[in-house]
Amino acid sequence: MESKTTPSNLGAVVSVRGSVVDIRFNAHLPPIYTLLHAKEGKIAIEVLAQLDTHRVRGIALTDTQGLVRGNAVEDTGGPLKAPVGKATLSRMFDVFGNAIDRQAEPTDVQWRTVHRAPPELARRSTKSEIFETGIKLIDVLVPIERGGKAGLFGGAGVGKTVLLTEMIHNMIEHQKGVSIFCGIGERCREGEELYRDMKAAGVLPNMVMVFGQMNEPPGSRFRVGLAALTMAEYFRDDEHRDVLLLIDNIFRFIQAGMEVSGLMGQMPSRLGYQPTMGTELSGLEERIANTDTGAITSIQAVYVPADDLTDPAAVHTFSHLSASIVLSRKRASEGLFPAIDLLQSSSKMATSAIVGERHYLLGQEIRRTLAQYENLKDIIAMLGLEQLAPEDRKVVARARRLERFLTQPFFATEKFSGIKGKLVSLKDSLDGCERILRDEFKDYPESALYMIGAIDEAKEKAKNVKPVAKAESAPKTDAKGDPKAAGNSEPKAKPEPQPKAKPKPEVEHAAANTHAS
Repeated sequence: MESKTTPSNLGAVVSVRGSVVDIRFNAHLPPIYTLLHAKEGKIAIEVLAQLDTHRVRGIALTDTQGLVRGNAVEDTGGPLKAPVGKATLSRMFDVFGNAIDRQAEPTDVQWRTVHRAPPELARRSTKSEIFETGIKLIDVLVPIERGGKAGLFGGAGVGKTVLLTEMIHNMIEHQKGVSIFCGIGERCREGEELYRDMKAAGVLPNMVMVFGQMNEPPGSRFRVGLAALTMAEYFRDDEHRDVLLLIDNIFRFIQAGMEVSGLMGQMPSRLGYQPTMGTELSGLEERIANTDTGAITSIQAVYVPADDLTDPAAVHTFSHLSASIVLSRKRASEGLFPAIDLLQSSSKMATSAIVGERHYLLGQEIRRTLAQYENLKDIIAMLGLEQLAPEDRKVVARARRLERFLTQPFFATEKFSGIKGKLVSLKDSLDGCERILRDEFKDYPESALYMIGAIDEAKEKAKNVKPVAKAESAPKTDAKGDPKAAGNSEPKAKPEPQPKAKPKPEVEHAAANTHAS
């Protein structure tokens, strides 16, 4: 970003320690958050502390290679700014507002500070409305609030980015407002792929992308989220449009803050996190809000270190969200995608007053059925399905069919799975779950319900699966097979034959004879 003021206040570099730079100003000490430029604007530094009457300490937002003591530093006279305006649509930017899509810089834009206050309480809207995603499991059990915040929690490799990409594909076409994607500390490859996919889908004209990926210094990653939010606030407050803000990954924002805090010499808190983590996260999350002029709906991927949901980063993020979608490594290993943990995920929108009586009661019944099945799993593992009471066996059959019906082929993974993606309406999702709970599909093999869209597709799929379903008595096990096939595995009776235990007394007699001799 070019300086918009004349160089009236100059300083000199006193020390450089990695990304931390101390600068001396003799005339005027710059305020906190002021942006400084060195090496003719190639190096950007943000002031984070005033050490004394003449020295400030800042964090570099760019690489500090080539910066030496004595280098001149220019005070820009203001904080870091982001470009806002209609000219930003269909473009890709970095944290400084520079275009990184190999096109000319946008001209008809305003520049606004990234450090802004959240909207006042009097301006906030309290209307609750459901935001449909077209993903069965989310729409039925973890509904997302229009103008709310939803988090996708999961460890490495369980499908956070894939699920986020699928949501973009499903929602962006029906989203009448603007979509803003913010990449914080993730892979550069993913940003480039997303840009190409959105261009191919024809939705780029209503989208803005802002990236500060994992190759950037911590200062840049720490501020890129605020730059994206500034753009989102422009469309909400000035253009009066609804905004869909997608952030990948909130944990990387916290991690960048932890790095900056450590570099600035602050005492770390529990597990090495910065002592100001709660304040920094609130500064970002509280700006995502509904107002009387428009709404910002945010979907955020949240990496969970070592799959530990009690990690401070995950705990602090949970408190800001209206829907928490927890991804499970166990479900992913079973091939049940999206690998959402149905019992750990929750939404504040899942109340009868918001989603309606039928939807609410159906969601509760699904959770109850799945919870009962979870409790019965240990008994099934030890004694087998046939040892359960008839009523419990029915619960298991319903739960397993529900689990498979709530899987869904994604448009984002078509080229890998070879299965055409499906978009399912909330009505079809609720009807399917209701019919499974009424035992309408108890005679259908489980595999007929796996990776389908609406429930009626199971009938067509069952025609091809029927020969496999008849061979239930065979000891063949299928990852998505029938529970009866798994439950009727009669070889459990094989440990019975006792004749082989007879040689034991002979050994004892032989031992007795040797002792006698």
